[in-house]
Amino acid sequence: MNGLRATNPILGIDFGRARIGTAISDELLLLAHPLETIPASERAAARVAEIVRERKVDHVVVGIPRQMKGGIGAAATETLQFVEKLRANLPCAVVTWDERLTTVAANRALREAGKKTRATRGYVDQVAAQMILQGYLDRRHESATAEKMRR
Repeated sequence: MNGLRATNPILGIDFGRARIGTAISDELLLLAHPLETIPASERAAARVAEIVRERKVDHVVVGIPRQMKGGIGAAATETLQFVEKLRANLPCAVVTWDERLTTVAANRALREAGKKTRATRGYVDQVAAQMILQGYLDRRHESATAEKMRR
């Protein structure tokens, strides 16, 4: 593996009122991949717990849809309630990540790839989760690289 250390994957989540998109990192924590779309129901947290167990997830990253000025609106409040439910039910850490406009970016990326919006309704949530997780992975990698440069 070219000196890179494999580790347990990280799970990314894009919470929505109707659907919850998930994405998973590769074992090198470099790339995020769409995983599945979970219906937003009482069983959603249990399904996330199953994924964490099945995939031996190290920790979970949940995107928080902050307002453009950085505030917390209704969507972010609902997401934070889901985060608390996950923290109470998962054996691993749950961290939050700013996800402003990821669903918009996911829709745009799918349209540019020639996908019809109606046909991608569930998949767009996975792509949004992938974008959230990829941003998180990139920042981790940048921070680790900067730390090595300081030494």
